[in-house]
Amino acid sequence: MLTGRVNAPEINTPHGWLNTDRRWSIKDFRGKIVLLDFWTFGCINCQHIVPDLNRLEEEFADILVVIGVHSAKFDAEKQSETIRQAIQKFGVEHPVVNDADFAIWNLYGIKAWPTTVLIDPNGKVVGQHAGENVYDTVRPYIQRMKEEFLDELNQTPIPVQPEKQDESALSFPSKLINDSEGNLYLSDSGHNRILKLNQQGQVLEVIGSGERGFNNGGYADTTFNEPHGLALHDDVLYVADAKNNAIRKIDLRHRMVSTAAGTGELEYYFHDDKRSEPVNPNSPWDLLIHGKSMFIANAGNHQILRMDLETEQVYRFAGSGREALTDGLLDEAAFNQPSGLSIRGEVLYVADAEASAIRTVNLKTGMVLTPLGRGLFDFGDVDGHVDDALLQHCVGLQVIDSDVYIADTYNGKIKVLDMEHHRVRTLTAGLREPNDVLYLNGRLWVTSTNSHQLFLVDLHTGAKEEVKVV
Repeated sequence: MLTGRVNAPEINTPHGWLNTDRRWSIKDFRGKIVLLDFWTFGCINCQHIVPDLNRLEEEFADILVVIGVHSAKFDAEKQSETIRQAIQKFGVEHPVVNDADFAIWNLYGIKAWPTTVLIDPNGKVVGQHAGENVYDTVRPYIQRMKEEFLDELNQTPIPVQPEKQDESALSFPSKLINDSEGNLYLSDSGHNRILKLNQQGQVLEVIGSGERGFNNGGYADTTFNEPHGLALHDDVLYVADAKNNAIRKIDLRHRMVSTAAGTGELEYYFHDDKRSEPVNPNSPWDLLIHGKSMFIANAGNHQILRMDLETEQVYRFAGSGREALTDGLLDEAAFNQPSGLSIRGEVLYVADAEASAIRTVNLKTGMVLTPLGRGLFDFGDVDGHVDDALLQHCVGLQVIDSDVYIADTYNGKIKVLDMEHHRVRTLTAGLREPNDVLYLNGRLWVTSTNSHQLFLVDLHTGAKEEVKVV
């Protein structure tokens, strides 16, 4: 942590506050230790530190105030309503200020997401830390200030007014697949469970208690933590249990859940680390089975992993671990929070979310290419030739013949990339952070994650029809 005691700049903006019923200023926190968390909700590394922040808040509940400063990367992240939904989705329990124009970011000289800034009880900046591992880095400083300012500390709790989510059958539904009988499996991620549905939206099975956790067992006792990607292999349903950093294994015949890979901890590997030895997933976001392998969109470490379905060992497959838009051979290429997978023949298609890009991985030649997308900070809502077209944080896709149907998440649209003619068009709009697309019986099934809905979309007209889940 960089250190240096200077007066903390003000933290108010004209864009408002969330998780609280008032505006706050630095002077309101005199007598408190303050931790500012500069984040943007689409950033996986920002999501990774939420448990650390929660842990610090619980441990130092009487003297510590955590304030989220949401300095958005993407245009869609600047809106208070989308920040509110992210607060609900990720379980953020402290006040958050919307820093849509980067005013606070610039005052504090922030350079990267996430960055935490520690402020002492006299309103002086102690230092800042960029990146993860916040608990172990920041805790010693908080403990030291607790002793240094013992007689000055204000132990009255700061009031918080959590953003409430309306009750609904689904909560932030994300990825979905179908079985051979035409039934659907859906990750009801906000409810931390998996649903089996028929095509009329009737719930046939509920897998998971609904509590956030990491317990194996029968359907009613099992717990998940924000499940996303799904893959079926015979009578086994694999689940990308994102915030548990694990691949869970559901035995559909015996109705039991176990853990195929992952310990719950974040694991990192870069460049030549662990090239030929098993690794653990890091925020796995999507799954796809091809032959005897299951590919994993490993969003947290910007890579594609491969599970050997016979041994259930997980290995690195594509990506250096560096966050960048770099084409080349498997070991040289770089991804940007890969979040969706589809396949056509021997070509794996990847929704590379943070670069708003579509990537391809040729499983025979080992070559990674970018048919659509330019870089980490090149995004927008533009149709047309691929040289001009722009997406905004796409997280799902489905390949049908030579067309790639894309969940253009932050634009709230389903777009189509025509690989033959190298053009992009909008099929339908008006969704709220669509997360996945599934082709079944001539129509597209689409999860509208932030409106907690499931839709059918006509492939030709783009007309939407909600499927009510009951």
